Amino acid sequence: MKRIIIFTGKGGVGKTSAAAAHALKASIEGIKTLIVSTDMAHNLSDIFMQQIKNEPTEMRENLWGLEIDPNYEMENYYGSIQAAFKKMMVFKDEEQAESFEDIVVFPGMEELFCLLKIKDLYDKGTYDLIIVDSAPTGETISLLKFPELMSWYMEKLFPIGKVAMKVLRPISKIAFKIEMPDKQAMNDIEKLYIMLTDLQNLFKDRESCSIRLVTIPEKMVIEETKRNYMYLNLYNFNVDAIYINRIIPQDIGNEFFDEWKCIQRKYMEEIDSVFLNLPRFKIKWYEVDINGICGLERIVVDSLNVKDIFKVQKITFNEKFEKVEGGYKLQVYVPFGDKKDLELYETGSDISIKIGNFKRNIPCPNSLRKYSISKADFNEDYLSIYFDEKVD
Repeated sequence: MKRIIIFTGKGGVGKTSAAAAHALKASIEGIKTLIVSTDMAHNLSDIFMQQIKNEPTEMRENLWGLEIDPNYEMENYYGSIQAAFKKMMVFKDEEQAESFEDIVVFPGMEELFCLLKIKDLYDKGTYDLIIVDSAPTGETISLLKFPELMSWYMEKLFPIGKVAMKVLRPISKIAFKIEMPDKQAMNDIEKLYIMLTDLQNLFKDRESCSIRLVTIPEKMVIEETKRNYMYLNLYNFNVDAIYINRIIPQDIGNEFFDEWKCIQRKYMEEIDSVFLNLPRFKIKWYEVDINGICGLERIVVDSLNVKDIFKVQKITFNEKFEKVEGGYKLQVYVPFGDKKDLELYETGSDISIKIGNFKRNIPCPNSLRKYSISKADFNEDYLSIYFDEKVD
């Protein structure tokens, strides 16, 4: 078994404890497991009550921990990427060039180094299971969509850049005071593009990688969980389960909790109805903080006694192109989406879908080059986009 399971959720819902308990359970079952934190505010060391570093740290038999430091990864393993970008930069003088050395990464590149580290560990095959304790969901979406987003920009810019190098290089420096990227820089960027493609393939491989949402039975948290489920599906990731944390046990006799239990029952019913198609796991509320191996064992015993919990629980197919009468149809799964919030654009050979602050560009296959959007409709959580042949 080679698996990646990513745990995410709104800040404060207990995703780290859920991820850590799964890692512990896997190690008890004899599965070589690595738990990785991509949250810049790492707290794996706190929950395991052990010092975890920026290289895999053995915590017990079959269990290792890692808190990824993007700066450390760049300096020790991926300096060539920074060098490639440097070759494409134009500097006024040596002083400005030297100041670039202090710039560790470009905006968003932290996400790239985190993903590259996870992929490298997965490819080496040292561990059977990699569990990722990610940042709160908004940052996790940014993390996971970064390879696709950057690949899209590279596809648009660099084919033009290659032609421009041949045509403009002789005049660019004189006429425009700019320097075109040299061939070596382009080769390095092409290597980066391949790496990004490999990252996309891994994290969207439904047999290998899945995302699990952690929530609690409270109104605001459920609403955010629904939105995040929608966004993750928009970007075509496989969400295969949801965990409801901090459920107050019904056998608690304290009157203080009676009203809370009623409130939780109401929202548990809502979770069951809106996430009907997702496997749902329940984790009870504890009267003390869950820390250390002994604390995590309580979650394992009480809430994770589930067969095959590390296997992919559900595979969803979020988007597909298909031939229909008169043309083609692209169908995208957008659960909990609202028609009035959806914006759809056709930009060249791409389809752009925007919901709130999130936008995804979906490249169309070559077979649709002679087609354009004719209509779109949104029904039962599916956005259907129809294409008819262009009329000259």
